[in-house]
Order: sequence, then C-alpha cells, then structure tokens
Amino acid sequence: MAIYNYKGLDKSGSEVKGTVNSEGLVAAKSRVRSMGIMLTEISEQTSGSVKKNASFSFGSAVSIDDLSLMTRQLATLLRAKIQVVEAFTALVDQTENPNLKITLSEIRQKVNEGSSLAKALGDYPKIFDNVYVNMVDAGETSGTLEVVLLKLADFTEGQLKLRNKIKSAMTYPVVMMGAGGGMIGIIFVFVIPKITKIFISMKKTLPLQTQICIWISNFLISYWWLLIIAAVLGWQSFKKWKATPSGRSKYDAFVLKVPVVAEIVTMINVSRFCSTLATLLQSGVPILVSMKIVSNLISNVHMKKAIEDSRQSVSEGASLTGPLIRSELFPPMVTHMIKLGEKSGELEPMLQIVAENYEDQVNTKLSGLTSVLEPIMMVVMGLVVAFIIFSVVVPLIDLNNVTK
Repeated sequence: MAIYNYKGLDKSGSEVKGTVNSEGLVAAKSRVRSMGIMLTEISEQTSGSVKKNASFSFGSAVSIDDLSLMTRQLATLLRAKIQVVEAFTALVDQTENPNLKITLSEIRQKVNEGSSLAKALGDYPKIFDNVYVNMVDAGETSGTLEVVLLKLADFTEGQLKLRNKIKSAMTYPVVMMGAGGGMIGIIFVFVIPKITKIFISMKKTLPLQTQICIWISNFLISYWWLLIIAAVLGWQSFKKWKATPSGRSKYDAFVLKVPVVAEIVTMINVSRFCSTLATLLQSGVPILVSMKIVSNLISNVHMKKAIEDSRQSVSEGASLTGPLIRSELFPPMVTHMIKLGEKSGELEPMLQIVAENYEDQVNTKLSGLTSVLEPIMMVVMGLVVAFIIFSVVVPLIDLNNVTK
C-alpha cells in the first residue's frame, strides 16, 4: 500500500485536501470519489516529498519520542504474532508524524517485496542509525526481533531522559555564562573604547594588562565577524575529525580522562551494558548474540572494543570478565560482580544489580553537576572582571596622582 495526497472540491464547492492509503493510483482515486469529493489533484507521497515540503527542519524531522513510540508499538505487534508487513500497515495508520508515516510505508513496501527489515531500515540512515539497524539485524538473525525492539525502545527512551537530565543540569550554568559573557562583551565594546581615549590623552606608557585589555576591545570591535567564522569552521572541522576512526578513538580516549565527565560516561556505558545484557539473556537470547547487540549500544569505542574482545573470549570458552579487566575501563566492582555471577550461575541477576546501582549513580552525578560547575564559573567570571577592573583602575589612579 502507498499513501496519496489529494486535493478536491466537496459537495458544497469548498476546497478540501488530505491523504489516503491505497494499493495504487486507480484505487486511491476511487476511494476519494467514494467520499463525495471531486478530485482536482492527486499524487503519491514519498519521504523525499515530505522533506521538500517541510517548512523548516533539521536532521530527520523524526524525534526520539516518535521513534521510541513506533519501536515499542512494533515490538508489541510482533510479540502478538502479527506478521511484519501487517504490523507496519498498523503503524502507518497510527503514526502522526508525516515524515515517519511515509518512511514506514516505504519500508513496508520493501519488506513486502522480499527485503529484510534491517536492510530496509538501513535505507533511511537519518532516522535509523547504525546502532538501530545492527540491533534489528541481530534480532532477525537470532529470531528474537521483538525482544531486541523492546530493548531498542528502552534505549531510545533512556537517551531522551539522559539528554533532558543533562539539559536540566546545564541550564543554569549556560544562562550564567551567557549573561556574564554578554556583560563582559558590552564592557569591551562600549566602555573600554571611551576609557581608552582618556588613556591616550595621558601620553604615557600603559601597564601591560591595560594594553591587553585595549587590544581585546579593538579586536572585538573590528573583527567580531572573524570570531563567528572561526567558530563555525572550527566546529565543522571538529565534527569531520571526530567522524574519522582515528579522530573518534582519540576523542573517546580524551573523554575518559576528563574529571567528572569520564566518571559519568563510564557509568552510563556500564549501566547500558549490564542492563541490556541482563534483559537479553533473561529473554533467552544466546550470550554471543547478546554481546554483539550490547556492543552496538556502547558509545565509547574503547569500551566497545573491550566488550567485543570479551565476546571473542566467550566464543573461545574463556571468561567473560578477562578482557574487561585487562582494558582497565570497567570499575573493579563491576568486573568482580560479573565474575561472581559467572561462577555461581547467577549472571543475569548480578548484571541487573550493577545496572540499577550505576543508573542511580548517574542520576546523582548529573544532579550534582550544577553544584560543581556553578562555583567554577563564578571564579572564572570573577577573575575576568577583576582583570578588567585592574586594567582600568590602575591607570586612572596614576592619572589622578599626576593631576594632584
């Protein structure tokens, strides 16, 4: 089935427009006419046409909320033993997001023509990333697609919650930084130039800090546009560098060394690793397949490599924890509890305990992030203001002494 946009006139002569699902153009026209509408225009809708007609959007125009809800609905339908094509038919009818609705319709058509679900999803990388596609592929291969989809829904919801927590923790510091930066900018652009005229009239050598302050003021007034260009080019260059394997490896290694941030990143990945692995194992997914799926959810490439090495170790009949311990990226408590779980045959409960513990720690750390950043920002802003005042006040005092 495809989706068609139509325009026409109703019985009163008023213009109407809408969409219909139909097997083909002829059937779509017949369906619209059966509603008492005289057709003036009808065309098949595609994901490309939705993007072109969108007023303004970034990325895929599909939110994490929409994606998570769709994933959970699909998992529920598949668990109810509904065929994939029929499940997607139901999703197309239920989905309100126009871009996602058309995309799902196209995926349904591809699956109906014999494509695997993972391959069909892979044709829409702006909506379904590599993690999503790889997990679906593993679920199809192992016959546990509905379990994997439920975990994907949890994962996307977890991403949204984590993002909201970070935003909440950073709101106050960002507002403070913006307000402080704006005030300092006003001082440099409007106040310092006026005081500079007084300094010039003094006709004497100014202190180094005052010369630096005047130079910054002149630079901001004359070359503000250069700062914007440099910021944009720098950000784009950073994104391209980070997208390369070498750049991503170096960036992730750096993140694991940054105070506070390293601890939060480690906790998030450990919680994700333990929670997902426990869920998959409890659902009957083989451990090698489970670890392949789990490795796709880990954001840090070095921690991901440790998990992949651990999977290889398990496939060779060795311990799960050996590579994790050697990597020195997983906290000793985590590897110790996993090791105990392996020996006692209670691996899933141990993993769940670790996941819950670290999830609580992540929430605590994020809640305390504001209390850590606030004094640091206050000190930095205080130092900048002190530098400006010292740069301005010292020459004025000298001028006052000369006048006396």
